[in-house]
Amino acid sequence: MSSAVSQEEPNPQLVWDTINAYQRTSALRAAIELDLFTAIGSEDVTAEQLANKCAASARGMRILCDYLTVLGFLRKRAGAYCLTPTSSVFLDRRSPGCMGSMVQFMNSPKLMSGFSDMTDTVRRGCTTLGHGGVNEPELSEWVLFAQSMMPLMKPAAEFLAEEAIRGDKPLHRVLDIAAGHGLFGIAVAQRASGAEIVAQDWPNVLNVAEGNASSAGISHRYRLLAGDAFTTPFGDGYDLVLLTNFLHHFDEQSCVTLLKKICACLNHGGRLLTLEFIPNEDRITPPIPATFSMMMLGLTPSGDAHTRKQYEWMLSEAGFAQNEMRQVPQSPQQLLVSTK
Repeated sequence: MSSAVSQEEPNPQLVWDTINAYQRTSALRAAIELDLFTAIGSEDVTAEQLANKCAASARGMRILCDYLTVLGFLRKRAGAYCLTPTSSVFLDRRSPGCMGSMVQFMNSPKLMSGFSDMTDTVRRGCTTLGHGGVNEPELSEWVLFAQSMMPLMKPAAEFLAEEAIRGDKPLHRVLDIAAGHGLFGIAVAQRASGAEIVAQDWPNVLNVAEGNASSAGISHRYRLLAGDAFTTPFGDGYDLVLLTNFLHHFDEQSCVTLLKKICACLNHGGRLLTLEFIPNEDRITPPIPATFSMMMLGLTPSGDAHTRKQYEWMLSEAGFAQNEMRQVPQSPQQLLVSTK
């Protein structure tokens, strides 16, 4: 036993905080639904003033704001509350970086129920949700994902799009697998004026992507491919394939099966851009990619946060000769760049 571990004092706060962690989720969700952060804005506002602005009780608002202050979302001075830099950028609805809409998907009843009996889930080694968990065909929650998760994905989409247009060869045909909101393919289309984007996803989700493509002014270069990514024919002749936040839903062999299908649809020298949460080989760092496996345990039959070595093996098995990893700026995610 190391001296650092042997000298560490036992502290009950970690136990207390974790047992009561559900209150953090509920408090932040309430603040978002009450539009509390937007109501505060750039001002110092008292609980009584916020109660009037948010149609809530003064007592409830005081307790909520004090709690959020302890968590670090607010600051309190002279009895009034103001935003921190984090809440100002990510939780004020007027900010272009506002992430408040994420709560609709991340805290949806379907996803939350995947963690209602973690004891049984751990015993089984897979989700207790029926019909394949969140891998269920045409799951309505993926429409909610497409509608609510765009603020989180926009910076990554911009980074991926810049990587997509690197190189001497122009992009003519791009496949966006599990396109969701469509932001990744749309960002590529905005930089590669001659590229046709083929967006694959379930029909109900593609309605969201199609609307976003229309708003972005690229609908004349945007094609829809509805169906299951594993069984729907992709066609061929692609210069680039986008595979974002998808492989973590499946085990290694399923990933290899899909990656082989992707490799077959690419032109020689074509590239695959894979965006993922990739933990270090120790599986306990960095925190967000390392803990992402718990989300997959609760929500999928066999998904996981695969390590870099696992991805390198899977991509090699599928026929990709070169694989490089890029850290997405200001993000817990990594981008794998693979060449056929």
